Amino acid sequence: MTRPAAEPPNSVTQRPTDSPSLSSHITSPRSRKQLGLFFAGASFLVLSTLVTKRSLVRRHNAIVPKFYQPNTRLDTKVSPTLDAIDALGLATLNVFSFAMMTTGGALWAFDISSMDDMRSKLRVGLGLDDAGRSEKE
Repeated sequence: MTRPAAEPPNSVTQRPTDSPSLSSHITSPRSRKQLGLFFAGASFLVLSTLVTKRSLVRRHNAIVPKFYQPNTRLDTKVSPTLDAIDALGLATLNVFSFAMMTTGGALWAFDISSMDDMRSKLRVGLGLDDAGRSEKE
């Protein structure tokens, strides 16, 4: 009788992985839906940054004196109230677009695509949802 050769104890056997590959995870419809909010926020952030830059360049060009104009006299009338309202509007636009992008990225990273997903993950994390209990119980 011949015996088959035994495997050495330190050898690594390859097992099939139960999880799908990373490329199929990123291209799945669920992942694309989650990344949609991130890319919408990123594009909104780019657009709000361009609007802010345009406003700052326009403000700077209005303040800079013309070539033969004395630098002690400005052509434009300065209105601190309108400047403050403009700055508040631009800052709000930038903050909301950054928050939208960050929220989309966090939802994709935590694999949450709906309120039901978030609710179930939060319940499991807090220990409120046992394996055999339903939400009504």
